[in-house]
Amino acid sequence: MSTAVDLVSDTFVEFCASGLWPGVGKGLALAMREAGLTGPAAVNAQNLVKLPKVTAKRADRLLTSWIGVGQLYELAELLVPQDIPVRWAARLTDQLGDDAVGELRRNPWRLLVLPDATVAQADQLARALEPGVRRDDVRRGRALIGWTLARFARDGHTAAPVAVVSEALRPFGIDAPGAAAALAAAGEAGDVAGVLDPTGNREPWVAPSALCQAESDIADGIRRLAANAKALAGDRAVRGVAGDLDEVQAGAVAHAAAHGVSLLTGGPGTGKSRTVSAIVALCRKVEVTVALAAPTGRAAKRLEELAGHPATTVHRLLGARRAGAVEDNGSVFDHDALHPLDVGLVVVDEASMLDVELAAALINAIPDGAHLVVVGDPAQLPSIGPGRVLGDLIDADAVPVTELRTLYRQSEGGSIARLATAVRGGTLPPVDDPTREVVVVPSPGSEPAAQRVVQLVTDSIPRVFGLSGDQVQVVTPVHRGPAGTQGLNRLLKARLNPGTGTVRGFDVGDRVVATANHADAEPFGYANGEVGTVTAAGDNSVTVAFPGGEAEIAGKALNDLLHGWAITVHRAQGSEWEAVVAVLPPEAGQMLSRPLIYTAITRARRHLSVVHAAGPAVARAVRQVGARPRRTLLRALLVRGAVAQTTGGA
Repeated sequence: MSTAVDLVSDTFVEFCASGLWPGVGKGLALAMREAGLTGPAAVNAQNLVKLPKVTAKRADRLLTSWIGVGQLYELAELLVPQDIPVRWAARLTDQLGDDAVGELRRNPWRLLVLPDATVAQADQLARALEPGVRRDDVRRGRALIGWTLARFARDGHTAAPVAVVSEALRPFGIDAPGAAAALAAAGEAGDVAGVLDPTGNREPWVAPSALCQAESDIADGIRRLAANAKALAGDRAVRGVAGDLDEVQAGAVAHAAAHGVSLLTGGPGTGKSRTVSAIVALCRKVEVTVALAAPTGRAAKRLEELAGHPATTVHRLLGARRAGAVEDNGSVFDHDALHPLDVGLVVVDEASMLDVELAAALINAIPDGAHLVVVGDPAQLPSIGPGRVLGDLIDADAVPVTELRTLYRQSEGGSIARLATAVRGGTLPPVDDPTREVVVVPSPGSEPAAQRVVQLVTDSIPRVFGLSGDQVQVVTPVHRGPAGTQGLNRLLKARLNPGTGTVRGFDVGDRVVATANHADAEPFGYANGEVGTVTAAGDNSVTVAFPGGEAEIAGKALNDLLHGWAITVHRAQGSEWEAVVAVLPPEAGQMLSRPLIYTAITRARRHLSVVHAAGPAVARAVRQVGARPRRTLLRALLVRGAVAQTTGGA
């Protein structure tokens, strides 16, 4: 049986090893343990300076940073005895605020603000803090409503029928009356909004309040921009910049000039970038200020190169604030409805990546009278975050949509573009490409597939195509297994940049990928899915060169960094590389879909190697498995003008 002293020691040791104490990495944490520093009472300058390589100056810094993480340590004292990961302390503070300890003591089920927390963990914490607590506690039901809707949101849904939510609560001992009471409590607290069924079946639905508000803001903003728009230029000016465009592309330029909101869609090689370039040229001609943006730094850089005009990320365009810096109105951006952008036209590219909250923030910040051009490919995977903004805008038919279908890209990307066009249409043709722009590498299983990936990345592709390592990217649908991101990154690091893992497993020269947005990072922010290279490592921090600039990453932000020689297809969305190795292992069988395969193969510019180990499941997915349905409100809001909201849940 653990004693109080043991619990203090275990908590302190785990906390030191977690990276939550700035300046303390695995090496120093081990040295502290070996020196007998196993509790908060031992943390003082005299003891710290006795540790290896700790000068008096460093000891003072460590002591100062220890004082600064006092709230995190208090959280660790609650979590560690219940076998809850200590690293969650930082995330709980982000979600619950500086009084996270008090929040959990008042309501232990607040642990479920983290979608990967389990109900069993929250129940165990509740029993530890409040012996005899009941399963029908209203706090539990309300928390389970939020947790359930958050899990739905991770699958892309912004709303759900009440019956679906109620059924999801049943395994946790909450019956239908209990679910109704929990929904009412969540509604009264403002956590959720009850809405009428957007499908027209008169079934009650419920949505997280923030997502419901975001979709309402998008719909209201689209109507506002459409109603207030004035033509930016006449037909003669449009013809003057559209001389090299076909009739459909020229029509898209005309729509951008005439309408407050217009959409431009199409697959790779159909001329979306040429059309955007013409829109930019038109704005210059008539002296209208134009802003180009994309969800990621790499996509923005590519847009800038192709359009011949400066482009930036959506977060940077809006002026993302530092973490915790929020306006009184709740805005986390410098530009919002009260402080709009000073622009006449905004083009947002790779719009399939926009989730509802980022799309709402962008549209809210566009002033009356300005025009918005939404550019994207609806055949790609939808956003990582909830919603299907691009798809709903197209399906609602509320604004002009131009779809480019003619394939122009031949010499610079013919085989890749033709394969992508076929997959987009639901067929997987055999590949017979003498130019070796597209190569299919069959494999009998995951382990042989992983070995082929390493051989392609480290030898064949650089040798045949003369490409450097940073121009080759591996994408795979899965994290686990020999041909998932984790296994492939271990193999590729061992070959491309072996090292001891100076800081949290990262060495200078490692390729890394961000798994969360950190628009507030200094000196340049970065977005989920950005791939960069570690340029410096030490003192529990790394510096990473991303496409948009360098960022210093330290402390809890290191938890949102993974090795990035191999990344998921979803995180690759919005980016292109000169060469891509797309791995399709058998473990991905249930995940395979036409949008996933299409997104994977369209990440390549010059060369695509497909390591095919999934057998007939690939052709079947392309032929039969379209976009996975997402439950959203936006289309109904745009079509019907409003989705009536009710109070008190549903």
